[in-house]
Amino acid sequence: MFRPSGNQPNNMNYRNKYQNANNFQQADSLMSPNFENLAPFRKDFYSPDPSILKRSSDEIETLNTKYEITTIGRDADMYKPLKFFNEANFPEFITNELQRQGFVEPTSIQAGSLPVILSGRNLVGIAKTGSGKTLSYLLPALIHLKDQPTVRNSEGPIILVLSPTRELAQQIQVVANDFGNCNNISNCCIYGGAAKSNQIRDLERGCAICIATPGRLIDFLERGVVNLSRCTYLVLDEADRMLDMGFEPQIKKIMSQIRKDRQVLMFSATWPKEVKNLAEEFLQDYIQINIGSLNLSANHNIIQIIDVCDETEKEGKLIKILSDISAENDRKTIVFVETKRRADEITRAINRRGFNAVSIHGDKSQSERDYTLSSFRSGRHNVEILVATDVASRGLGKCFNLVHSSEPSSLFFLNISQIVVRDLV
Repeated sequence: MFRPSGNQPNNMNYRNKYQNANNFQQADSLMSPNFENLAPFRKDFYSPDPSILKRSSDEIETLNTKYEITTIGRDADMYKPLKFFNEANFPEFITNELQRQGFVEPTSIQAGSLPVILSGRNLVGIAKTGSGKTLSYLLPALIHLKDQPTVRNSEGPIILVLSPTRELAQQIQVVANDFGNCNNISNCCIYGGAAKSNQIRDLERGCAICIATPGRLIDFLERGVVNLSRCTYLVLDEADRMLDMGFEPQIKKIMSQIRKDRQVLMFSATWPKEVKNLAEEFLQDYIQINIGSLNLSANHNIIQIIDVCDETEKEGKLIKILSDISAENDRKTIVFVETKRRADEITRAINRRGFNAVSIHGDKSQSERDYTLSSFRSGRHNVEILVATDVASRGLGKCFNLVHSSEPSSLFFLNISQIVVRDLV
C-alpha cells in the first residue's frame, strides 16, 4: 500500500503559511508571487506491487511492444508499465470506483504514465485523443491532494487542470466527480460562456481540483477571485490544441503564479516544436511517454471512406448515407460542417426529409449547447443526428457514425466502425 507521509509537516503550520497575506500577492497586473517560506509537500506515492518488480526484461519488453510505449528521460527504465490497475496499489476509494466501472486493464497511456506520475516526476505524454489520458492524471491527483490539508473556503486549488475548451473541461469534471464524490473531494469547472457568479461561488467555497480554460482562469486571477498559492499539481491537457488556439501567453502567465517545485504533466496528441519548447521551458527533468509513432497519421482503427462529388450532389448523398445508417442498430450520427450558417441549413434540410436532427455551433449559448449535447447523447426526443461545427469536435465520449459534408481545413470522414469521435481530431 502507499507509504506513510513520514515527515509530513504539521497541518497547522502548513496552513498558516498559506494564510499569510504576504505569501501571495494578488493584483490585476498579475504581479509575481512571493514563493518564499512555502510549506513542503510530498510527490512520490508509488509503491508498486511485487509482481511488477519481479518482471523480467523480456516481459517488460513484451508489454511495451503491446502498448506501443516508448519512454525517454533520466532513469526511464525504472518505470515499468502496469499490466493491471491493481498493480499500482491505489487506495481503497480509487480501487472501489475502478471496480465499479469495470476497469481492470489500463490503456497504453495509463499503463506507461501512471508509474511515472505516482513517483512524482514531471511528464510529457504523447498519445492520440481519446486514449484515456484523463484517468492517467486524475487518479494520481486524488492521492496527491489527499496527502495535504483540506482546502477551506476561498483557498485556491491544489490540483489545476487546464483545458482548451469548455466541452473538454466539462468532460474532465465528470470523471473527477466519479472518483472524487465518494471521498468528498471537491472540484470546480470554470470556463467562458457561462455565468461567472456560479463559478466564483464554487471557488469561494473552496475546491481542491480546479478544471479551467486559460482565458476564464486569467480573468479570475486578475480580479483576485482565486489564487494559485496552494497549487502543487498542474496538468496541461491537449497542450497542442491550446497552443493552436493561441493560449501560450495565458499558459505562461498561469505558470508564473504557481510555485516552482510543482509537479507538471503535459498531454498532447502531437509533438510539434511549439509543444516541445513549452515543455523545455516549464517542465524540469521530465519523462516523456510516447504511445505509437510521433508522426501525425490517421487512426488505423477507423475505416475512412471519401466520396468525391459535385456541390449539387452533396445533399442527396448525405440523405442516402443517413438513410443507410438509420437501418442499423447504432444510428447516432454526427455531421460536421464548416460554418455556423451551413450547420443550420443542413439541419433544416435533414429534418425536412423526416429525420430528427439538432445543430450545435458557436452562436448558440452555453446552455443551448449543453441541452443539445445532452439530448443527442441520451436520445431525448428521439434525436439521433447532430450537425456541428468544430465546437463539438472533441470531448464526445461515445461511439457514433460520422459524416463530413463540406470542404473544411481539416477533414472528417464517415466512420463505419463507430470509433469514439474524439479519436479523429
